[in-house]
Amino acid sequence: MGSRNISASNKTYNILHQTFNSMIKFGIIGCGRISHRFMQGLKQVADTSLTAAWSRRAESVNHFVDLYGGTACKSLDELLASDIDAVYIATLPDSHAAYSIAALNAGKHVLCEKPATVNLSQLDDVLKIARTKGLLFMEGMKPPFFPLYRSLKEYLQTDPIGPEGYVRAGSSVADLSPDHPNFSYELMGGALMGIAPYEAFLALDWLGSMTGLQAMGRFSGKQVDMFATFQTQHNNGYAQLYCGFDLHGKGDALISGPLGHVTIHKNWWNPAKATIEYLDGRIVELDEPFTAGGLNYEIEHFCELICKGQTESPIITHELSRQMITMLDEARKQIGLKFKGE
Repeated sequence: MGSRNISASNKTYNILHQTFNSMIKFGIIGCGRISHRFMQGLKQVADTSLTAAWSRRAESVNHFVDLYGGTACKSLDELLASDIDAVYIATLPDSHAAYSIAALNAGKHVLCEKPATVNLSQLDDVLKIARTKGLLFMEGMKPPFFPLYRSLKEYLQTDPIGPEGYVRAGSSVADLSPDHPNFSYELMGGALMGIAPYEAFLALDWLGSMTGLQAMGRFSGKQVDMFATFQTQHNNGYAQLYCGFDLHGKGDALISGPLGHVTIHKNWWNPAKATIEYLDGRIVELDEPFTAGGLNYEIEHFCELICKGQTESPIITHELSRQMITMLDEARKQIGLKFKGE
């Protein structure tokens, strides 16, 4: 049987063509690496602007606004008192809950990097305040907004591989510098917190709610996990997932059904290519390049929700965020990783 390629040249999606009723003004909390990627995406989204930024390190925020504009705030309170509509929280997991709560209490919508909080208890506190204030809170989980991921979901609706029953995914990055914050216990680092949120999303998105989990992990001389593997049972099947910082992992993903399987090629969390191989021998290649680093698609979705007055994403729902952090909580419990204050 033959193969065929479906590329961006013959498929068009309404991405990055939304025009909002008024300018959406962002404040950024944290000016590290991911915030620069956020700005790469924000520049591609119409009717948005960077208005203010703040970081615990004054030198980083000054450099940030020199690059992108906006006001360099000297404190969190100054940023939250500024003329902004929403905040993007780009810090490490240790501060996600506190900054989200502060922003919501100040009347700002919140887009918070993954994982949304350190644990489920913290997330429930954040969501309670968001509901009380009637504001949008969304975890920054980018894969489902990429053109490739959307193409794959759409294609499988008309040419399915059958009910998906197995997911295998993971990534292990062995070239981080020794002083990288992902190795910091105080900043709630580790492989499960830094990488596994993506794998948790993929398993839940294709297989439904988790019903069981088994995890193993090692610390390799650090206070946080350097490599972890966990397998999960879901309403609709099973997943095998891994994450790490001291081995080199491939970074692709496999989704299997009775009529075929899908490979999302590396790096699957920034998806651009996928191959569908069917039981009857057919092969379908999907090729959907992304632009501007990829966060632009997530940002546009978030801004569209603000303009519509919605307080929850229908894609990254609050319940999905709760289920993702529940998976991490259970995996950490089983490998023996408990953070201060828990």
